[in-house]
Amino acid sequence: MTEQTDKRAERLKAALRENLRRRKAQVRGRSEAPAEPPRREGDTDDPPQRASDDPT
Repeated sequence: MTEQTDKRAERLKAALRENLRRRKAQVRGRSEAPAEPPRREGDTDDPPQRASDDPT
């Protein structure tokens, strides 16, 4: 192989290794997390208000 091909193969190998490491960490995180959906910023436990629910 040429030097350029060797470098490309090494980069690919490192990227695949990192991808596998990240995927394994995600699986571990999911198995340890509670079974509730993730919360987004601004979410509350209150149901959404409708215009007809406004007491004013």
